Amino acid sequence: MPIPVPVCHFPSRIQTLLIFVLSEFLLTDLGLLHARDKIPLHRQVYEVLRRAILDGRLTAGDRLPSSRQLMRDLKLSRNTVVSALTQLTIEGYLITQVGSGTFVSDRLAASGVLRPGTLSMQTARLSQRGDVLAKTYCASQLEIQPFTPGIADFSAFPVSQWLRLQNKHWRMNYPDMLDYSYSGGYAPLRRAVAQYLRVSRSVQVDAEQVIITSGTQQSMELCAQLLADHGDTVWLEDPAYWGAVKAFLACGLRLHAVPVDRQGIAPRPSDDAMAPRLIYVTPSHQYPTGAVMTLERRQQLLAIARRHGCWVLEDDYDTEFRFDAAPLSSLSGLDQDARVLYMGTFSKVLYPGLKLGYLVVPVGLVDTFKQAHYDLNRPGQMQLQAALAEFIEMGYFANALRRARASYGLRRRSLLEALKPCLDAGAWISGAEQGLHLCLRLHRDADDVGMANRIGELGMTARPLSAYCIERQDLRGLVIGYGYAALEEIRRHGPELAQAIVREIANLASARHGTLALQDSPDSITMPVPPYPTPEPPMAAT
Repeated sequence: MPIPVPVCHFPSRIQTLLIFVLSEFLLTDLGLLHARDKIPLHRQVYEVLRRAILDGRLTAGDRLPSSRQLMRDLKLSRNTVVSALTQLTIEGYLITQVGSGTFVSDRLAASGVLRPGTLSMQTARLSQRGDVLAKTYCASQLEIQPFTPGIADFSAFPVSQWLRLQNKHWRMNYPDMLDYSYSGGYAPLRRAVAQYLRVSRSVQVDAEQVIITSGTQQSMELCAQLLADHGDTVWLEDPAYWGAVKAFLACGLRLHAVPVDRQGIAPRPSDDAMAPRLIYVTPSHQYPTGAVMTLERRQQLLAIARRHGCWVLEDDYDTEFRFDAAPLSSLSGLDQDARVLYMGTFSKVLYPGLKLGYLVVPVGLVDTFKQAHYDLNRPGQMQLQAALAEFIEMGYFANALRRARASYGLRRRSLLEALKPCLDAGAWISGAEQGLHLCLRLHRDADDVGMANRIGELGMTARPLSAYCIERQDLRGLVIGYGYAALEEIRRHGPELAQAIVREIANLASARHGTLALQDSPDSITMPVPPYPTPEPPMAAT
């Protein structure tokens, strides 16, 4: 039975005009596509026509110019045009009949495929969880960046050595290196990580317990997916790492904020009412305040985990960069009950885009985590893992770490020197002993969000400390990053940053009519009654 062809009711003069307009439209869109020279011409014609049909610019029943006319108008070969029209006909976008011409199919409109303009905000609405994930704790607002303007500086990374190792492993071309990794990662890399953690972090670990991930974010998600159910409670430090908040919200967990003081996370008796399934902490360098968890607090936290039968997730994100003393031992090294899962990343020492991290799990969870990691994440990048394993084994990693630590130490000292006027004005610094950022603490009446915005208008970047808080209302400050900022840029822009902050402090003091010093003595600040702990005293900036 012949396919019915739509009847065109336009007078011939109008039809000729429409055909001319269509040819002009095709010429315009093809001109935009010509920049993508790798796409064959027939495919470009196909894509332009298909998109015009789906977008409603060509509607059901519209007649297309003949292939010969399109060939002349577009200055293309007839084979190119015919190939595009044939493919569109096969896929049902066009219908043709000898002697009548080629038309946009009316079956698409009847099937509901073509409904331009009907997708409203109501029908495109995100889920409640999606709405929260899209609008809160966003990286664009909270990710710590170099405070200096311009391009990040990765000159401390030995690019030539790294490229040589990567090229070597690509040339080997082993078939199994092109497949997914079902064993938790490249075995030599897992052995290298285990050895490194035993020596530098006092983690009691065997290579079988190490799982290579795409970074800390994936490690957290894997822990939340396997160790907690939807609606379970996770304790988080307050203020908190925004990436952890995102990961746990995405997994449907209930967040319970536990305040941080100068000794790290400070659980209160009232917190036991919200029995945790997971406890997420950054004990070696609390993100973002920089507090270091004391031995007493670490033992308290492990006792809580034992009492509740929950799991502790230790994020050791930047412990390699401790400038005034040797790196602290890990919380995992104190764990006698196999309750701590330890996670780390190579991104800080090497470069962020590397996207390789590791997760150390208790022996009893090894097989489950490896299987789930394979099923959920389809891990790969075996050549990259092989290159990194050799990078570590040949001593390049240790050399890169020494160079990076020395380089960032200079940048840190330069920034601290530049910020001295801020300390004279009443601010104080926490977290400068370690890591790639510090926290300039301000009086609780300061508008740190407005201050950060005004600093941004000057071309520099600082994050408001209050934006990292989940429940707390008493913390104000600026989180300032110096990692990946060039030393000369820190020397240039550091005094500008300090001047801007001092102006803001002076404005606040003026607004308070000078009745109180801007930075009250830490012992005299009237803090909210619990749930908040005693405020931290100033930490000396070295």
